[in-house]
Amino acid sequence: MKKFLLLFLPLALASCTIIRPGEVGVKQKLGNLSDKTHLQGAVWFNPFVAKVIKTDIQINDLELSLNLPSKEGLSVQAQISILYRIDPTQMQTLIQNVGNQHEGIISNVFRSASADICSQYFAKDMHSGMRAQIEAAILSRMDELLRQQGMIIEAVLMKSIQLPAGLASSIERKLQAEQDVMRM
Repeated sequence: MKKFLLLFLPLALASCTIIRPGEVGVKQKLGNLSDKTHLQGAVWFNPFVAKVIKTDIQINDLELSLNLPSKEGLSVQAQISILYRIDPTQMQTLIQNVGNQHEGIISNVFRSASADICSQYFAKDMHSGMRAQIEAAILSRMDELLRQQGMIIEAVLMKSIQLPAGLASSIERKLQAEQDVMRM
């Protein structure tokens, strides 16, 4: 009886996985994905022919630093955060089409969408009150491309915008001149 228990116990432990809060799992049996998505808890499977693929569905932050083109052809240095999460109802689609390494896809879609959107605005607009409008336009473009793949973009946040040195100094000189006129 003890020998049977010693043989059975490791097999029983190897055929169970725990899905934690903030994760979902899908069974893959002989290369085929199950239609059922497993939420938190224990999932039993045959370790010889199946495995459970787990993915984090919490909101993730992807930070990128890149040069964005402006309408006048200047290059604006920007530091941007993309807040995204995986749609648990489309887990099978995501695994089949993209796999579990989806950050590269998100960053490439972002680079394309941000270049398209930012090239419609002047550099000074990116630094001023138009920032929210630019973020919303980039979010909309990314969402239409990524939602069908199972990725939900929660927010695009332009955290830091650095204008080219010549433009920044000319804006400062213009603001200084306006303040001097107001003092007169």
